[in-house]
Amino acid sequence: MEQIDTRRLAPDSTGIASAAEILRNGGLVAFPTETVYGLGADARNEAAVAGIYSAKGRPGFNPLIVHVADLTSATAFVTFNDVARALAEAFWPGPLTLVLPLNPASGISTRVTAGLPTLAVRVPATNLARDLLRAFDGPVAAPSANPSGRVSPTAADHVLDGLSGRIDAVLDGGTCNVGLESTIIGFDPDPVLLRPGGVPAEAIEDAIGQKLNLGPVASLAPSAPGQLASHYAPNAPIRLNATTAHEDETLLGFGSVKGDLSLSDSGDLNEAAANLFGMLRQLDDLGARQIAVAPIPDHGIGRAINDRLTRAAAPRD
Repeated sequence: MEQIDTRRLAPDSTGIASAAEILRNGGLVAFPTETVYGLGADARNEAAVAGIYSAKGRPGFNPLIVHVADLTSATAFVTFNDVARALAEAFWPGPLTLVLPLNPASGISTRVTAGLPTLAVRVPATNLARDLLRAFDGPVAAPSANPSGRVSPTAADHVLDGLSGRIDAVLDGGTCNVGLESTIIGFDPDPVLLRPGGVPAEAIEDAIGQKLNLGPVASLAPSAPGQLASHYAPNAPIRLNATTAHEDETLLGFGSVKGDLSLSDSGDLNEAAANLFGMLRQLDDLGARQIAVAPIPDHGIGRAINDRLTRAAAPRD
């Protein structure tokens, strides 16, 4: 792939205008959301979307999430049922993605959907992301801004570490405050949890007054983003549910399990989620040969943390 000069754009009106212009011209811009940095392209431009797959080394059968500025914008691209609309009204803007039937006249590139009849769509919570979407005035396809399968980026420097020379720019909005990707809900026809994430499943169930069905834990043919078995992986192999470190292991602690680093000394799951990807990168920087991770409670956002850790620990090709 030909190397290009990747620009770092300031989070101001000039930076936003430059980022929007790059998107209009078919380029690639990484931008911060509350979850992680996304690698954005015009979701209606086949060549631009192909550029996302090329820059990331992402398999073409893995669909993308489209980001829009508000619920009204989303209705131009997908058809909402009553439950989906209730969820959008409850959790947008925020870390919730809905997989819904694609409108035939949407204009969305088939590369975004990987040929599926559905589209994953969300409204990000950060003002900077929505300002960019409004300035661009269109749908932006944006998976995480990192090489495919590696640790997701929660800061502009993380983006540049993996994609400098492959993308046009990164809009630097500081550190992402949620730190884990969005929760993904599909419908079959009842709501299905396709990926745990920034909105806990319990909160979704409370909002709709029913239990979520569970989608596949992992898939070789994903129906939504984030379903590949091996993903979010640091360089070193990972052992889960460790209370002590074996020889040659670096321990990532949580709560009462004290490690070389700790996701949260106090056992705060939200703090752990925000720290997870950054600390996995830190362990890479420290040259960890093997990583042991303390047990994480499997409720609330802890369920999403465990999902990412399980995929990070999965066998790699």
